[in-house]
Amino acid sequence: LHMGKTMKEDLIVVVKYIKQLYPPEFNVFSIYAELYHNYFASQTKKSAESHLEDKDVYLLLSWVHNFYPKDMRKDHILAEELEKVKLGSLLPSSLSKELEKKYLEREEATIKNLLSRCLDKEIQRWKEEEEPEKFNGHFQSELLGIFVIQSIYSGQKRAKDISTAVGEELSHRLWKELPAFLKSYKDAFEDFKEKSKKHRYYKPILIASVNNCWNFR
Repeated sequence: LHMGKTMKEDLIVVVKYIKQLYPPEFNVFSIYAELYHNYFASQTKKSAESHLEDKDVYLLLSWVHNFYPKDMRKDHILAEELEKVKLGSLLPSSLSKELEKKYLEREEATIKNLLSRCLDKEIQRWKEEEEPEKFNGHFQSELLGIFVIQSIYSGQKRAKDISTAVGEELSHRLWKELPAFLKSYKDAFEDFKEKSKKHRYYKPILIASVNNCWNFR
């Protein structure tokens, strides 16, 4: 953040006050921009090659795909000048792809684990004989009918905020996970229907699950 802010503010100073002090053939702005970019890119590469936590991978990819090319280089004062310089990306394509792969694998695993824990909690609720929540007067499971869908949607949105391609790839992966989750849900529910007919809230739980199915569709 500090490097990005410094680079942007300094290049604005170059455009407004320094460039016109030199003959055009000196390409003063290009020299400044290239030096800043090369340093920024070297530091980004160094970070990408170190051990990164999940949130760091996401932040780094956000810089490569979003903050740097869009927020900084499309700044209304800098855009025209930077267009002439052709600076390229903050990371080599191979390293960027490696980070994307790491991010997608971790995000997929996180959401998969979250869905599994969500179903476990729902099954535990059935065992504890709790009445399902009501939304707009209808029985429904907040955990399954709402939280699961929000989790998937949020994961897709985070990925899409990095880039359209990353968002599409995560969506593709999650559409494989969702049927597996629904199969586990169905198996658990069938088991509940068969074995828990004397459950205090047997009927409300059946109704809640039917209503959940409409949400999943």
